[in-house]
Amino acid sequence: MNSQTVAISEAVLAKLKNLPLEQQQQILDFVEFIAAKYLESQLTQRESSQKRVAGLQKGKIWISEDFNEPLEFKKIEE
Repeated sequence: MNSQTVAISEAVLAKLKNLPLEQQQQILDFVEFIAAKYLESQLTQRESSQKRVAGLQKGKIWISEDFNEPLEFKKIEE
């Protein structure tokens, strides 16, 4: 840790020690929430940075042979 991080940690702990127990619990809950959110975003970034592998879904879908042919529209008579 660098000196700025240590100074911030010490300032937070000093303030925290002066709070009532109920507020300390709220702070702990918030810190756990932030840590979980940070971890989740890191996992999402890792998953999105993984390279795709071509051909993994080969043979799992079917497209009609006339897929690219123009559609035929029937005129509805009134």
